[in-house]
Amino acid sequence: MTPVLLVVAKAPVTGLVKTRLCPPATPDEAADLAAAALLDTLDAVTATPGVTPAIALGGDLGRAVRRAELARAVRGWHLLDQHGGTFTERLIGAHADVAARFPGCPVLQIGMDTPQLRWPVLDRAVRRLAGTAAALLGPATDGGWWALGLRDPRQAEALRGVPLSRGDTGLRVVSLPLLTDVDTMADAVAVAAATRRGRFAAAVAAVLAPAGPA
Repeated sequence: MTPVLLVVAKAPVTGLVKTRLCPPATPDEAADLAAAALLDTLDAVTATPGVTPAIALGGDLGRAVRRAELARAVRGWHLLDQHGGTFTERLIGAHADVAARFPGCPVLQIGMDTPQLRWPVLDRAVRRLAGTAAALLGPATDGGWWALGLRDPRQAEALRGVPLSRGDTGLRVVSLPLLTDVDTMADAVAVAAATRRGRFAAAVAAVLAPAGPA
């Protein structure tokens, strides 16, 4: 079965995303950074061979920064609406929607906060998921995780209260590379310095550029 590469994202609307980047970023700049991160992530998924791209989007893309570019980037993707109250419920719902729409297909779910991610990492992950691993987890430097892969998407129910990395989940969990989520401006600068290319690095540079003469 063709693996589903699922992006769970929030529409980058000014004032509603990446508020922890302010200051030094303005709300408009923070939304632009979020849009750039999402676009770079979408590029990585699109470049990954042999997968079905899907996005579970929260919020109104019509109000988003770079909305025209984002609409072009997801053209031809399978679009899912987020549902549920908490973030955990929305994640479980997105996996359940994938299970219903693509029966029997494994899923690798990522977010929009790791714009340094490139397609070879995703390709290796989905290949491992199609092999012997029942579950994959990508740890983040802040103690969370940036990717969740499940051979059976319905197993995302484990997120309701059982840490996925525990042995009593009944899943063979394989670890993916450690990455940094972009939560703060320090994170953004570190990720931009590590990549030095893509929309996100350029957006960070624009925020940090010294202001010209008045």
